[in-house]
Amino acid sequence: MDVSVLDPRKLDPRKLDPRKLDPRMLDPRKLRPMTYGAEMREIAMVAIDSFRQNRVRFALTALGMVIGTASLILVVTIGLTGKHYVLNQIQSIGANLIEAEYLGGGQRATPVAPDYLTLDDMKAVRQEVPGIKAASPVISINERLPLGQGREGDVLILGVSPEYVYVRSLVIAAGRFFDADDARNKVAVITDKLAQKTYGGQDAAVGQSIRISGLPFTIIGTFRERVETFGTSEVQNFTVLIPYTIIRYFTGTDRVKQLYFSVGDPSEVEPGTDMIRRVIESRHRPDSTYDIYNLTKLVSVANKTANALTAVLLLIATVTLVVSGVGIMNIMFVTVRSRTREIGIRKAVGATRREIRLQFLVEAIFISAAGGMIGTFLGMAIPISVRLFTDYHLPISGLSIIVAVLVSSLVGLIFGTVPASRAANLDPVESLRYE
Repeated sequence: MDVSVLDPRKLDPRKLDPRKLDPRMLDPRKLRPMTYGAEMREIAMVAIDSFRQNRVRFALTALGMVIGTASLILVVTIGLTGKHYVLNQIQSIGANLIEAEYLGGGQRATPVAPDYLTLDDMKAVRQEVPGIKAASPVISINERLPLGQGREGDVLILGVSPEYVYVRSLVIAAGRFFDADDARNKVAVITDKLAQKTYGGQDAAVGQSIRISGLPFTIIGTFRERVETFGTSEVQNFTVLIPYTIIRYFTGTDRVKQLYFSVGDPSEVEPGTDMIRRVIESRHRPDSTYDIYNLTKLVSVANKTANALTAVLLLIATVTLVVSGVGIMNIMFVTVRSRTREIGIRKAVGATRREIRLQFLVEAIFISAAGGMIGTFLGMAIPISVRLFTDYHLPISGLSIIVAVLVSSLVGLIFGTVPASRAANLDPVESLRYE
């Protein structure tokens, strides 16, 4: 036998008997050094062989990592889904919406007449502020109207422009919204709840006549808000929309309650808000107060809240990964104890502490990485299945996949270091005596 080609690191220690070893085989001068790549391949093969002989132990140890990794991906998916839902709800109200409202005058010793917003303010803003795509005034009055079955109730009448449907992102449930040709026509669009309450259905309400201050108005459509505001906006459950050119005959004035503006791009909301404020304040008394606001701050708060909630859920998922790492460390301690004699044989035939440490460290990383990949597959399977078999489009974060695999491997590296170091520091003589 050519002993010069024998490398004790390539020998299977479980098949070696130290009493039958030829001393010439242990002569380091006749051994060919292994390359780093060959060494890593040999370590990987030994690790795989160890897993084959302990399949149940390997599967149960990796199970915790599977659960932790899948939880991490699902937590990110749930957080992104909730974030997108909230932001879409806010944007449905009007992400590009800018609202102007008169709050009142300052404190004065002598009372003065209110300085309300007017239709001329809206026209001035449209002329002086670039980027305005749509605008509408809101003029409101209250009226007692029949609600069916011989009952009457308070109904809010709003005078708006045809562009109001775009500014407020309204949903037309039946019929149509009035347009510029209806500026002088007595037409009305009512809420779906009012249509259901009064006429028994939305389609049944279209074509009916409703009397406001004794004048008949033809119902040409029904509408609802794209996002339910539960009465916190200018639209109430029982609301009737009519052209603002008609409602002016009831009010006898050009003053309005609110002015709504819509810009073409979300990036134009903040500068547009400042410009609208300057235009309106320049047209009124210095002591008059106007609230010019948008939903940008609300979007920012919702975004931060969703991110904070996702971070909390990620911490919970991280705890699961840490618990899995502790389990890996305990199993590796058991593995080191059960393979003590094998470690002694390896050291007897020339294996170094570094090689022993690397051997057990690779096994720990294999367990955690395998569990991480399986957990990643299971975590991705749920949102992908929802996408394929339903109409919901759950967001998938590619970054969460990368983080999950890296974290699972890092857990194996951290929690496998101590058992690997213990294995490397075992005394070879005592290890060979171990039964």
